[in-house]
Amino acid sequence: MLQKEVIVIGAGLAGSEAAWQVANSGIPVKLVEMRPFKSTPAHHTSECGELVCSNSFGALSSDRASGLLQKELRSFNSLIVQTADKFAVPAGGALAVDRSKFSKALTGALSNHPLIEFKRFEQLDLPSKENITILATGPLTADQLASNIQFFTGIEACHFFDAASPIIYGDTINKEVVFKASRYDKGDPAYLNCPLNKNDYIHFRNELIGAEQAVLKDFEKEFANFFEACLPIEEIARRGVDTMRYGPLKSIGLWNPKWGDLLDRENRLKNRPHAIVQLRMEDLEGKLLNMVGFQTNLKWSEQKRIFRMIPGLEKAEFVRFGVMHRNTFLESPKLLLPTLQFIKRKTLLAAGQITGTEGYAAATAGGLLAGINASLLAKGKNPVTFPSESMIGSLINHISNKNQILSNHKKNKFQPMPASFGLVPELTKRIKDKRLRYKAYQERSTIALKDFKRILDSLFEKDHLLTKIN
Repeated sequence: MLQKEVIVIGAGLAGSEAAWQVANSGIPVKLVEMRPFKSTPAHHTSECGELVCSNSFGALSSDRASGLLQKELRSFNSLIVQTADKFAVPAGGALAVDRSKFSKALTGALSNHPLIEFKRFEQLDLPSKENITILATGPLTADQLASNIQFFTGIEACHFFDAASPIIYGDTINKEVVFKASRYDKGDPAYLNCPLNKNDYIHFRNELIGAEQAVLKDFEKEFANFFEACLPIEEIARRGVDTMRYGPLKSIGLWNPKWGDLLDRENRLKNRPHAIVQLRMEDLEGKLLNMVGFQTNLKWSEQKRIFRMIPGLEKAEFVRFGVMHRNTFLESPKLLLPTLQFIKRKTLLAAGQITGTEGYAAATAGGLLAGINASLLAKGKNPVTFPSESMIGSLINHISNKNQILSNHKKNKFQPMPASFGLVPELTKRIKDKRLRYKAYQERSTIALKDFKRILDSLFEKDHLLTKIN
């Protein structure tokens, strides 16, 4: 039977993963990316899978939701996660990457695949229904295509504001003040920590909440709400005097041996900082450092002035200042099946952050499923859904029409969702201990996916590379 070409629009994380999965099933792919001919408010390069916010994929351990999601993706030959593993940088218990090497490696892998035709132009409209197409344009979908998607769905897209953290040169920090440690000494010391005493903290907060912000365009003001997981640091500061101290600036679990004996309670109470700003390495050499949790909408001049008030950053030089941008996502439960096909057009699938998933691994999971199902459609076979017991399946169920069927909460406003154990079905036997419960979720997922892989093997007749990147 003649196997059709699959069109993938967008070469971010979801689109890159989808294209890889389709091509590995023996189906030709046309991968369309508008950069560098047209950029976005957040991108800086034309590379595939450019990470525009943090360089972290979240916790590594599979007893965490993001860690379990990563583990599931590794077992399905995920180009994104295996490339992230290859270019990982120290980040305590998290998977963080050298973002430049990571995106260049993705671009190389996709450009050199014999079944992937890489096209650089702006896609202005949806391809016809005769074409099997994966829409993976992300939360920064260009205006004309976004308008055409809205016309096709008949539903206005949802919006929220997202922000990225500044990056500074590692050799411009004061290493007499800044110390290296991971919280609770987990793993190798992976973060650089800037301690603030109470006076430093109060002064910093006052300057932060009074600083001049970048002006939003008039048409964007009506959508001026933020996704809670990515609040700008100045918005966190406005919520209360100590809000930052119990959020991104918490000092608990971090200690500099120069301060004396941690086990000496009197010494600990006397010397513990009031707050700590953490810096995470962007590369193995530590030449570039990301200010953890410092997403911001401050004017660039204000960022330079105020962030240099942080002890150890008095002479910091900035590679990139923080920026804020409007993110667009579909009201997916009204539009998508759990296969990620549009209810209205079965040859059109969506994947990634445009569907309302949040986080890099979650975007990758959507690309994985969309790629598998586009391949099956091209082979004249029925698409599949991941088992609900898996983190991938639970996440996709939440952002798809199945969410409406299961929850009956149709009046609730749909919001972006990261991987979470709160999405997975309850265990048949209640386990009170959280660690044991999460371990049970992991074991149940492993069993369910083992059976699911057998189904995929029979559908693809073993011509889909599920376990190894060539």
